Amino acid sequence: MPIELTHLFDLDLEIGAIHLVGATPKGNRVIADLSAGTFMGPLLKGRVLPSGGDWGLFMPDGTLRVDGRLCLETDDGTLIYGIYKGRWAIAPETMAKLGTPGGADQVDPSEYYLRITFDFETSTGKYDWMNRIMAIATGRKTEAGIAYEVFQIL
Repeated sequence: MPIELTHLFDLDLEIGAIHLVGATPKGNRVIADLSAGTFMGPLLKGRVLPSGGDWGLFMPDGTLRVDGRLCLETDDGTLIYGIYKGRWAIAPETMAKLGTPGGADQVDPSEYYLRITFDFETSTGKYDWMNRIMAIATGRKTEAGIAYEVFQIL
């Protein structure tokens, strides 16, 4: 069967503190706190609780392995646990430009590759269908953090 996608939601994550672990046997480790955010789509919307983080690992080739956890709270109070993993391939000079004030507005997302997968967990009820799906997303850097356009794989 061919793979089809449908828009699930847009996710805007605000990054809080960034912790540089440094060089480890696996690569350069960086940990980013997720301090807030919002999500909105045709079937659900709400906010990101300040309970998650992203445990990034810069590989020797410069690629960042994304490994994150977050907690979504829908507008009707349901909690959804999200696990995401992916890759961010970006040239060092482009990453440096993103780190300057206004850099997110100066760098087109086509200049880097940011793709992730999502897996969700929630209690039974209105959103329990999310326990049975997989999702993928494209991402882009924003001034406050990262934005993802998330699609359910049908």
